[in-house]
Amino acid sequence: MYIFIYLPWFYYNECTITPGLPIIHIIHCSLDDLIPFCEYFIIPYISWFFYILFACLFILYKGSDSEFFKLAMSLVIGMSLSMAICMIYPSGLNLRPDVFPRHNIFSALVAIIYSSDTPTNVFPSVHVFNSLAIHISISKLKVLENYKWVKNCSLVLCILICLSTVFIKQHSLIDVTGACVMMFVLYVGIYVLDYNKIFSRAKRNKEILE
Repeated sequence: MYIFIYLPWFYYNECTITPGLPIIHIIHCSLDDLIPFCEYFIIPYISWFFYILFACLFILYKGSDSEFFKLAMSLVIGMSLSMAICMIYPSGLNLRPDVFPRHNIFSALVAIIYSSDTPTNVFPSVHVFNSLAIHISISKLKVLENYKWVKNCSLVLCILICLSTVFIKQHSLIDVTGACVMMFVLYVGIYVLDYNKIFSRAKRNKEILE
């Protein structure tokens, strides 16, 4: 259901935070210039859409309520934070090549992505964040305990998707790093901390003080 909140929010940001606005902060680091444009990475980049959809449906029907809830919390909080950050700190890129070094079906697909997605609202990368959230959830699924090859395939695809964002110049390494940091914080908050123990300890401390 969150998609009905996220998509209008994303569309609003895309329409209001557009290239050329003086408030946009250009995201760039020296390492970005060392990464060559490679149109072949459009394949893992596009596969992200199927990866997210299939994984969410699989975890919904095959995972436990707790496992799906943790995934849902990761995605909803992370995507909301990403959109809020884009509004507070409008960001953009100037990494896209003016001319593709090669002309083939893959570069044509990149051109379609470029035409439908402006080089704004890039920090942190939702592509990277969602891929990390999905893989972490898959890696913890009890139903896949004996299917390490599935988890390994998910890891490889997750890494390829993250790499694709910088190789087709959709994101800077700074965007990727920002998504990783955000995922780390949410991972601790959602998967590591035991709130029952925290609240029970706080309750005991309160009773002792009283």
